[in-house]
Amino acid sequence: MSAIRFDNRVAIVTGAGGGLGRAYALELARRGARVVVNDLGASRDGSGQSDAAQAVVEEITAAGGMAMANGGSVTEYDQMAEMVARARDAWGGVHILINNAGILRDKSFAKMDPADFEFVVRVHLVGSAFATKACWDVMREQNYGRVLMTASSSGLFGNFGQANYGAAKLGLAGLAKTLHLEGTKTNIRVNTIAPVAGTRMTEGLFPTEAFEAFAPDKVVPAALYLVSEDAPSNAIVGAGAGVFQCSYVTLTQGQMLVGDDLTPEGVAAHWDRITDRTGEILPQSGAEQTMLIGKTLQR
Repeated sequence: MSAIRFDNRVAIVTGAGGGLGRAYALELARRGARVVVNDLGASRDGSGQSDAAQAVVEEITAAGGMAMANGGSVTEYDQMAEMVARARDAWGGVHILINNAGILRDKSFAKMDPADFEFVVRVHLVGSAFATKACWDVMREQNYGRVLMTASSSGLFGNFGQANYGAAKLGLAGLAKTLHLEGTKTNIRVNTIAPVAGTRMTEGLFPTEAFEAFAPDKVVPAALYLVSEDAPSNAIVGAGAGVFQCSYVTLTQGQMLVGDDLTPEGVAAHWDRITDRTGEILPQSGAEQTMLIGKTLQR
């Protein structure tokens, strides 16, 4: 098995001042990448600032790697565009983007302020879109790009008290699926990771032993594979404590209703058939739902 290397690649990692982002940045640099360490330096609820990015850059350069710090906010498109321009001017391009920046403002939906909902979605979903958009034309021009979105089990499966976070994270999985389709012809591969790790974001949520078992470096192998030259595209990969999984969005064959059954009562009566997973498919684009309906009509 040949080593996965990132020589002559330029990588941007957002939210890389600590936790998972720091772990990604350090390993990318160790494997030859030149890394932009982006971090606003805020606390896990998005408030405050620090010099976290520069500290990671110093770790990388002390180990013989190449890195630059960037304190831009993912919520400001102009700052993301400036970050990409600096990387391109210094190193000639941008080949890898790991969208990792995020915050938490957990509350039950009943107690959640609309501002807290909006801000979490803006940081995670809009911020990832802004960072990716800033890189997109560069990647298209160089006919090479690897983009990784960070989703969560809270988005894929739901989690009490995280309506804002879950909405943003499932949105990221949908964004990745469309960008996978749009990036194919210019060799841009887009994947999604759903990590479980003991970080500043999750400190206090794990018991001490579990916090240590879910160390960020145990997620890194999946993330780096998903941004490597031979990466797949359109994958949703779960990773935590050295365990790696895949999630899928599937579609059942469904049930056609006509006549008196084409009513809410008919849907209720045929619910078992509608939800029957026998022969379910894994659509590669949204058009396949329409195509499956068309096949059912033909039958």
